[in-house]
Amino acid sequence: MAELSPTAARRTLLASVMIINMGFTVLFPVLSPLGRELGFNEIQITSIIAMSSVIVFLSTPVWGRISDRLGRKRVMLIGIFGFCFGTVLFTSVLYAGLAGWVTGWILYGLLVVARMVHASIMSAAMPAATAYMADITSVAERTKGMGAAGAAGNLGSILGPGLAALAVISLLAPLWAIAAVALCNGLLVLLMLPESPRGRSRERPPRVRYSDPRVVPFLVVGVLMFMGFGLVQQTMGFRFQDALGLGAADTAQIVGTAMMLSAGCSLFSQGVIVQRLDIAPFTLLKLALPLLILAFVLMATQESRLWLTLALGIQGLGMGLAGPGFMAGASLAVSAEEQGAVAGVAGSCGPLGWTIGPLLGGALYQYEYWLPYAFTAAVYVVLLGFMPWLGRRVVRGPDSP
Repeated sequence: MAELSPTAARRTLLASVMIINMGFTVLFPVLSPLGRELGFNEIQITSIIAMSSVIVFLSTPVWGRISDRLGRKRVMLIGIFGFCFGTVLFTSVLYAGLAGWVTGWILYGLLVVARMVHASIMSAAMPAATAYMADITSVAERTKGMGAAGAAGNLGSILGPGLAALAVISLLAPLWAIAAVALCNGLLVLLMLPESPRGRSRERPPRVRYSDPRVVPFLVVGVLMFMGFGLVQQTMGFRFQDALGLGAADTAQIVGTAMMLSAGCSLFSQGVIVQRLDIAPFTLLKLALPLLILAFVLMATQESRLWLTLALGIQGLGMGLAGPGFMAGASLAVSAEEQGAVAGVAGSCGPLGWTIGPLLGGALYQYEYWLPYAFTAAVYVVLLGFMPWLGRRVVRGPDSP
């Protein structure tokens, strides 16, 4: 294979990140109506994602370190082809449930197991991709590089929920479609992406612990932000369906459209604001919090499709600022030899937030529809008050400018 130029390699990487995020987000608009069609309650539906997120949380740091040893490309391929296999497995179980071949707790258990197998392998993709971006960007370019990766991810987050339009054919059609797209993504990486310039290491990869003072401020903010993001992604289907009195297929399409707007706003934050303005990573996190507070207040208090959709758009703006600030801040706090390790640790904050958020959201939603959003807004208000204290603990890495 002819060696690609750095620019071509970067474009191939960003295209792959986009498709990976399509796969992560296509399930969100369809899982809530699918779960209700199968007779599950809100806690059962959200726990499927939450339990698989535990596996991603545990696996991501391991895959990050493995990418230091085996190389970024190999680990990305494991994650992408594993995602394809896991999606086919999970969707097949859903099909069996909709056909009435398996029901009740047996069906629920099979879905949990299938999703956990899925999660254990697909979790290899993102830490390897993030570490690859760190490998091909200089220190001065790191925040913009992570912003570009975030923008590509958010473009995927626009296209992923957009596949929910296929729900008019079948509620499972979006999932079958993304399995095919993931297969094409794996072939793209296999044929077009060179190994990162860092290559493979014969030495034992270093570990970055969650208690490492260099990254703790970013991890605290990251987990709480992803908690809110996971809560919204897994309860807004219920919120739209109940507030507007929608059927399953209409819910999937309307929520998919709203999530596309949210991802588009996040794309604007990462593709325009972060790329054009030179803003320090922790400052991006401080700018994101007021936007997130406003979004959750609207989700708790408004009932119309317009306002609920607007709330998701505002949340997208906030998460678009938070994402590159979180990942670039953690990356710049450590040395070049620790990029795979820190990508794994930082990458696991999302799954940890996704473990807490859906379970918390499902439980609170069953009690009162507004409680998940009011609770999260209150948490963010407290976090905003602690930001100056956390900011004083930000440690600059040996290569930081």
